[in-house]
Amino acid sequence: MSASMPEADWMDGDDEASPAPARSSSRYKGVVPQPNGRWGAQIYERHARVWLGTFADEAAAARAYDVAALRFRGSGGAVNFPGAGGVPSAAEMAFLAARPKSEVVDMLRKHTYDDELRQALRSGSGAGERGDLSLSLVPRVALFEKAVTPSDVGRLNRLVVPKLHAEKHFPPLAGDEDDATAPPVLLAFEDVGDGGKVWRFRYSYWSSSQSYVLTRGWSRFVREKGIVAGDTVAFSQAAAVTDDGEVVGGKRRMFIECRKRKRDDDDDDRGDDDCCPDGGARVVRLFGANIAAATIGD
Repeated sequence: MSASMPEADWMDGDDEASPAPARSSSRYKGVVPQPNGRWGAQIYERHARVWLGTFADEAAAARAYDVAALRFRGSGGAVNFPGAGGVPSAAEMAFLAARPKSEVVDMLRKHTYDDELRQALRSGSGAGERGDLSLSLVPRVALFEKAVTPSDVGRLNRLVVPKLHAEKHFPPLAGDEDDATAPPVLLAFEDVGDGGKVWRFRYSYWSSSQSYVLTRGWSRFVREKGIVAGDTVAFSQAAAVTDDGEVVGGKRRMFIECRKRKRDDDDDDRGDDDCCPDGGARVVRLFGANIAAATIGD
């Protein structure tokens, strides 16, 4: 995936393909001729020009403008190729909405947009009951992340959720801290790194420690993902796309993912991957003997 660029870079248009004064006009919106016979594409955002790159074919430049218009203006924006052949699919709109405008511009400038879109659609095929879109096509809004502590991966089988994030992002518990008997709530999270596998945790408030926690199911998650203290667990939720293409908070579909901290060479963990592995046994040292973590129950 192409890296996003700072707004100051992707909006100034002063790159090697910056258009010179046009000697003739193009029949397409957002397309300008170049002195070398090529065609440039551009769009305006908040009265500032956003340069989309140069193309050998005039129609290709027009297509680049259409892609940018869909991301900047939404499905109702004026494009060069309207009609049955030019109507974007829901999958393409989701692909665009899930990425910052600067990243879409970067793909257009580097002529990688079509390949990126095809790869995303191909990886989304056969996604099961959620439809034919992979998680990479689902716009998500980050909620919060936490670096797990030794006690979060210890024998207590619980993840302490910071109060600020618990009260802001998770469903309210009846009575919360004012009611020690508030019943727990079962929360479901789709695993971003494991094809949408669903993890269910009991979410409750412990009055004894005045903390919000994820309990039942948590130790299994820790064990199967090989999480150790210092790794990060991130939470997000699905987002909806408005008619103008902007991403806003959507339905309550929540996700979880984890990232490995960098390991020292003498760590037992395998490699320096940034993502948690899909399963795999983890070995712990207990009373001088190596014991597989899978043998430790919830």
